[in-house]
Amino acid sequence: MDERSRQLAEGLQSVRTRIDEACRVAGRDPRSVTLIVVTKTWPSSDIDILAGLGVGDVGENRVDELRRKTSDIPQTPLRWHFIGQIQTKKAGHVAAVADAVHSVDRLRLAESLQRAAQRHDRVLDVFIQVSLDQLGVDQTLDTARASPESPAVPHERGGADPSDLMPLADAVAASPNLRLVGVMCLPPQEMDADVAFARLQQVSLELQQSHPEARSISAGMSHDLESALSHGATHVRIGTAILGTRSTVR
Repeated sequence: MDERSRQLAEGLQSVRTRIDEACRVAGRDPRSVTLIVVTKTWPSSDIDILAGLGVGDVGENRVDELRRKTSDIPQTPLRWHFIGQIQTKKAGHVAAVADAVHSVDRLRLAESLQRAAQRHDRVLDVFIQVSLDQLGVDQTLDTARASPESPAVPHERGGADPSDLMPLADAVAASPNLRLVGVMCLPPQEMDADVAFARLQQVSLELQQSHPEARSISAGMSHDLESALSHGATHVRIGTAILGTRSTVR
């Protein structure tokens, strides 16, 4: 085993151990958790190594990089997750190669993905990205709905406002080439991770009242995966803890 393979194997084993332990503490089955290795900025050769180590799910957050890497290694049996913001005009590129999209946050994007997925005769798993910026420490989704006139809090990380979640979920669920699977968030930087993931879990439970199929929660990264798993995350998106400090695209 060469040095890079050894590094990736050690990082992967460390993260799997953390997931196992977090699930033990939470009383969960580790098999209920999907580990998505986020390979943004790292070369396709790393993905080949990871696939050989048993990784089945890979995440990217840039459209051009997703397209390049899926072209580089088309023979590798991986599920490709797109986790970044998507310009509507690039939805077709994502729908052509991704298996799951974690960042659907507006109706126009959902409509563009539906048209593109239909054109390519594909079905995409969709997570609705939720902005937690408007949910204060004592607020739930119902509270936010009850006060639609409250001033919006600007956010730069993407995500649907809580008051827009149900109409967007309804639209995704009604789209024949999109499969509504759950919700995703990037916690606001000023919000404690436990608070953020507890809010997301509450949003997920409320969404399931109307859409019981939307049981998945995409949350948790290298620094906070334990917190996310304690609040029901089913998909964790891990990069640095496995691949190391970010590189440049090669």
